Amino acid sequence: MQARSQRHIPTVFNNVPTHDYLGVLRGDNESSKKVVDFLKFKKEELARATGVAKSSIRYDERMPVELAERLQEIGVICSLVAEYFKGDIEKTALWFRLKNPLLGDISPRDMIRAGRYEKLVKFIQNALAGNTP
Repeated sequence: MQARSQRHIPTVFNNVPTHDYLGVLRGDNESSKKVVDFLKFKKEELARATGVAKSSIRYDERMPVELAERLQEIGVICSLVAEYFKGDIEKTALWFRLKNPLLGDISPRDMIRAGRYEKLVKFIQNALAGNTP
C-alpha cells in the first residue's frame, strides 16, 4: 500500500482520504447506512463492533452519537482502502472480506465486527506509510 506516499502526501495526512469513492464521508445518516451496507453488517454485528445496544441501532435523527461517530471512523478507513485501490469498489470490498495473513488470518471486516477497529486503523495507517512487512 504505497500509492499514497508516491503522490508525496505527508504521513500526517494519511488518515484522511482525498476522495469519497464509497460516498461514506459526509457524516450524515445516509452515509452511515452506506458504511453498514458496504460491509454487510447485521444489527447484531454492528452492536458488537460499536458497543451500542442492538435496540439503539438506527439511521435517523435519533441515531446514537457513538454509533454515528464510529460509523464515520469506519467509513474513513473504508475510503482509505478504496483510495489505495484507485476507487475500485469490488477490490475494496474483497480486501475487507478476505482473511489477511498480516492480521492473523482474520479479515478486516471480522476485525471490525469483533471490536478490533483501532488495531485495523493502525495496520492501515502503517501500510499506507509503507511500514508493513
